[in-house]
Amino acid sequence: MDLFDLPLPILFGQLMLGLLNGSFYAMLSLGLAVIFGLLNIVNFAHGAQYMLGAFLTWMLLTYLGIGFWGALIIVPIVAGLTGMVIERVLIAPLADADHLYGLLLTFGIALVIQGGFQVAYGAAGIPYRIPEALAGGQRFGAIFLPNYRLFVLVVSLTVCIGLWLAIEKTNLGAYLRAATENPELVSVFGINVPLLVSVTYGLGAALAGFAGVLAAPIYSVNPTMGVELLIIVFAVVVVGGMGSIAGAVVTALVLGLIEALTKIVYPEAASIVIFVIMIIVLMVRPTGIFGRTA
Repeated sequence: MDLFDLPLPILFGQLMLGLLNGSFYAMLSLGLAVIFGLLNIVNFAHGAQYMLGAFLTWMLLTYLGIGFWGALIIVPIVAGLTGMVIERVLIAPLADADHLYGLLLTFGIALVIQGGFQVAYGAAGIPYRIPEALAGGQRFGAIFLPNYRLFVLVVSLTVCIGLWLAIEKTNLGAYLRAATENPELVSVFGINVPLLVSVTYGLGAALAGFAGVLAAPIYSVNPTMGVELLIIVFAVVVVGGMGSIAGAVVTALVLGLIEALTKIVYPEAASIVIFVIMIIVLMVRPTGIFGRTA
């Protein structure tokens, strides 16, 4: 199908869908990029932490009567604290070992979390209603924009830009970068390096949990919801450049749009187009588009 012959509402709807998917890719890839860029850990548990965020959102409403707005605050905090515990108890002891062990460990953690929820709640999806304040949408001529999807897009971009500024432009971000490059020197100045490392991992987990909250009203809440998305997010991080925070966000949005437009032009290739781009980038520039060359 030719893009130029496509009715404007359908084309605009696909672009919005691409931006929405790209915003989820951005938040998850941002968390991965932060953890890898500052801790040099390939975190395979990231998809499980995203799924955990969605399940916590549903559990808060089902068991405690706490709705979406409360979950937006509570879930990232719980996910972040859980991530810090995982880092201190399980990951920190492997800090001096080969990075392959950390990868295998986080992969095992992901399987345990996913399997636990699958045993408890089954594999079927659980619905979660869109909050009433964000129900409905806005109509611009023949184009209809759902309020909740616009909200997700705006919030996701705001969080991504805010975190990038915090890491790149503040003293805390400078401490985090310095602690990963020369932890011995930073500790001499009285900075608690192990705490900084835990906070960094917890921040990545909190981002995954926050994305899970936003995803709950759009996608059904189920134990495997993070698996397929994590594969895509890893591809996004590789294309953008492992550890590049700005690259993760920009690449996620661009690839989300490319994926959406591919569904129009050649739907059969939509599920693989991101991975084709990843292969091409790795062949031409192995460090990624925004990655630093040696």
